[in-house]
Amino acid sequence: MPSSSATRKRAARRPDWITSFAENGKARYLQIVDLIERAVADGRLNPGDRLPPQRKLAEMIGVDLTTVTRGFAEAHRRNLIESRGPLGTFIAPPKATFMQQIDLSMNIPPSPADLDLAMLLKRGLSQVLVRSDIDLLMTYQLGGGSDTDRQAGAAWLKPILGRVDPSRVAVTPGAHSALAALILALTQANAPIFTEQLIYPGLPLIARQLGRTLDVIGCDEYGMRPDALDAACAHADGGLIYLNPTIRNPTAQTMPAQRRQDLLAVAARHDIPVVEDDPYWLFADDPPAPLATLAPQQVYYLSTLSKCISPGLRAAFLVLPDAGAQEAFLKALRSLSLMSPPLTTSLVTQWILDGTATEVLTGILKESGERLLAAKQILSTVGMAAFSGAIHVWQPLPAHWAAQSLAAAARTEGLVVAPSSAFCQDGDVPNAIRISLGGCARRTELTSALRKLAALVERKPSADDRLLI
Repeated sequence: MPSSSATRKRAARRPDWITSFAENGKARYLQIVDLIERAVADGRLNPGDRLPPQRKLAEMIGVDLTTVTRGFAEAHRRNLIESRGPLGTFIAPPKATFMQQIDLSMNIPPSPADLDLAMLLKRGLSQVLVRSDIDLLMTYQLGGGSDTDRQAGAAWLKPILGRVDPSRVAVTPGAHSALAALILALTQANAPIFTEQLIYPGLPLIARQLGRTLDVIGCDEYGMRPDALDAACAHADGGLIYLNPTIRNPTAQTMPAQRRQDLLAVAARHDIPVVEDDPYWLFADDPPAPLATLAPQQVYYLSTLSKCISPGLRAAFLVLPDAGAQEAFLKALRSLSLMSPPLTTSLVTQWILDGTATEVLTGILKESGERLLAAKQILSTVGMAAFSGAIHVWQPLPAHWAAQSLAAAARTEGLVVAPSSAFCQDGDVPNAIRISLGGCARRTELTSALRKLAALVERKPSADDRLLI
């Protein structure tokens, strides 16, 4: 065992990009790859920089040579490093790619850099298979989740809402189908859905399919205006109010507490239910209390795992006001989606109850924070709107670009972004784009894409940008 002085000498010789290993179950050779990747993304390592010889690096970080060799092999596979024979190993230049698009338009959480998701999935599924009746996993089940699933949902929501009665929780196959079932259960044909101008694009698709109409309410810098909502509700027969008050999609703005209370007062006066779509609350720094905690008998609270764990789990939790509301909702949900997938629902429950979901969330929040910081640094030269701790940013554009034109020009350079028109339901369309930060598998890929996008936004359109073929 090395002496403390030897350990200090070894640490002193370490380059600044080498940090201690995380005790998170992730293989150390993969953590070595993560260190290299993170250093490239942060600019501490640049193309052409020479890495220490493998044997010396093993001594620096206190592992055997085989671990470093495996790490270098994986880094080679990811095109992070290149070998130059007797000269050593170097950080590789970015490889040219042709017709490969980087999607900055889809809001998904980034993979946590310090966790081995494959290992967590294998462990979680093996525990599910050991503890569950296989026949039950492979057959039809009642919608809304088992008692254990609902208890897990209540546990997941406790940091957000406080204690929730599990009997008020319904497990659903994602927020999209839950929204459709809520609209079907709470409104009649042609009933208005009161929304803000910029909203989740799936909502108008649902409304059109179900024969409902969107009633866009005037907004100010704080979101939906209570006076405009009051006037609209006074002339309506039923309907519901849809709000996404915390880190709103797409603008990343958060509605202040007083505005929330004022809107709830309008809803109560006209006896109109409120749907609170709240996928990003856990990303926010000191957010106001959710609407559901202020008016639990008025608000249907929806929280999906798609934005904070993974869309592949197809799980969202809905908190309903009472048992009567739950019965109507589940009847509507069954007409759209018979049940949540039993296997993935059981995995979600297992992960929540054994702490894995919180571990994954913590890793995603950390990675999202790093990506948001990189976006701030790269995009600050072209001006930013409200920045908040989420997985997307809202980028206003200079006058020389229109959002649709910028999106088209970005596509020719291999970047996909979402123009404001994708979210705008009425009135003047803001000249802006939404940039999603989680779709790139690696942070180095994201930072490269953001630099390319920032350069595109800064320059004026050329004749080539306007050419249609």
